[in-house]
Amino acid sequence: MSDASGYHDEHGQSLLERISNEMVRAQKKFFGKGPTQAKSYLLDDMLFIVMRGGMTTAEKTMLEFGQPDQVRQFRQLFENEMSERLTDMVQELTGRKVLTSQSQVMFDPDIVVEMFVFDAQADKAHRAATATGQTRDESIGEATDEDALGAESVAGQ
Repeated sequence: MSDASGYHDEHGQSLLERISNEMVRAQKKFFGKGPTQAKSYLLDDMLFIVMRGGMTTAEKTMLEFGQPDQVRQFRQLFENEMSERLTDMVQELTGRKVLTSQSQVMFDPDIVVEMFVFDAQADKAHRAATATGQTRDESIGEATDEDALGAESVAGQ
């Protein structure tokens, strides 16, 4: 079944919402704390996942000590190591091959952006559905940490 936000699974979640939920869940699992909000954007051959509010207590403390470069360096090292797992997750969710990915952490506000480049553009109908959905409904592709936990219990059924 399709609609303006993209294709839905058997639980009614859009592709973008599933991607956001799974990324929040992965961040929580591997960092011990994940973002409080996430939103996914699919544009041509690129996927962007914007996550807000995911700094750990240790990272916040290091920022208070004036060490943003150390926090960024650790985050980048960790993301480099996590790249294969996150890429596999995105490929499984989208059914598309990821050529490369990159992560960027920003402070004030606390934002992490995951970027994935696919081997080809999405088909025209899927691109149109994604664009239409995101311009008509700003919540398309959004998830919160509570959504991710709720989706985890649905996925486990």
